[in-house]
Amino acid sequence: MRRRRATMTRTIGVIGGGQLARMMVPAAINLGVDIRVLAEADGMAAALAASSVGDYRDVDTVLAFARGVDAVTFDHEHVPQAVLRALVDAGVAVHPGPDALRYAQDKVLMRERLTELGLPVPIWARVTSPAELGDFLRANGGVAVVKTPRGGYDGKGVRVVRDAADADDWFAALADASPNDDSDAAPALLVEELVDFRRELAQSVARRPSGDIVAWPVVESVQRDGVCAEVIAPAPQAALRASTVASDIAYAVAEGVGVTGVLAVELFETTDDRLLVNELAMRPHNSGHWSIDGSTTSQFEQHLRAVLDLPLGATGCRDAWSVMVNVFGGPEAGGLAGRYPRMFADHPTVKVHNYGKESRPGRKVGHVTAGGDELEEVVFQARAAAALLAT
Repeated sequence: MRRRRATMTRTIGVIGGGQLARMMVPAAINLGVDIRVLAEADGMAAALAASSVGDYRDVDTVLAFARGVDAVTFDHEHVPQAVLRALVDAGVAVHPGPDALRYAQDKVLMRERLTELGLPVPIWARVTSPAELGDFLRANGGVAVVKTPRGGYDGKGVRVVRDAADADDWFAALADASPNDDSDAAPALLVEELVDFRRELAQSVARRPSGDIVAWPVVESVQRDGVCAEVIAPAPQAALRASTVASDIAYAVAEGVGVTGVLAVELFETTDDRLLVNELAMRPHNSGHWSIDGSTTSQFEQHLRAVLDLPLGATGCRDAWSVMVNVFGGPEAGGLAGRYPRMFADHPTVKVHNYGKESRPGRKVGHVTAGGDELEEVVFQARAAAALLAT
């Protein structure tokens, strides 16, 4: 009698039902990993994989969802520390863990930790009053960037100010805020110098619990209205020194805060050729979407490998150039799929990723990726394909 070889399926639980969870599904299928998703509401982007719908802020809901999974990871950074620590106390493997994730949840804590690690950051301060903001403005050329420490993304919670009164509404909101889970300090805003930068770069790495770490090539991220619009991989005209510095910074961040999984470090390349850390994302990130079609190992497969503490994959480029362009808005009728016939006919080499969202002005509904040997042609193909899908 032939005996069946026993197999052991690993199970990943993803908290958050958005597009990042949706894009983890193909990678999980290819790896033979069972993926379960806790979605905040019915009909979210990851609905096909949603095994539960519930409030990620509720401890009992999240603990019930995590029963029977080998590890828990995230679609976003907003799960409260109390919930994360309850998972750890229950013996659940959480990646990234609460001690790391708090630096992605609170920008003031992030700046404090990066400064402790000696990493390059803009001039910054925590401010609790208009008077403190006024002092910072006077010391830094009369203009600054103010950020809410929590909840901001895609340009939200970020404001350029030239007078302390420009943030009066945010200071008023501080009066009703409570100290966060990680500090007894009074709630504060983050203020930073307005950096004179040439362009924005992003460096993604992946780190597994055993400590192994790998980096993708540094990429250029093109922002419009505070939102990532395009990514070019690798970053054009990135000298060896800049590439090395970017990866060294990301390695230091990952190890210094104990990140497990994918980490994206957003960087300013200044006009005097420095690299400064802007933001951190401890999960697959928009700046790494190019890797799905453009790298030997996509950021989503790599994230699952890292979370399960499996050997990490190679991170080289499949083509000389890859360009990812986000699709915003979408057609008023028919959705993205209604534009497929023409787009596929005109741009047969371009790969489309449809997030399954209804069209809405300004909404990110998908992205396209083109690859090839000539950057100018690759940029044209990606932009033209995205334009066909966006309108």
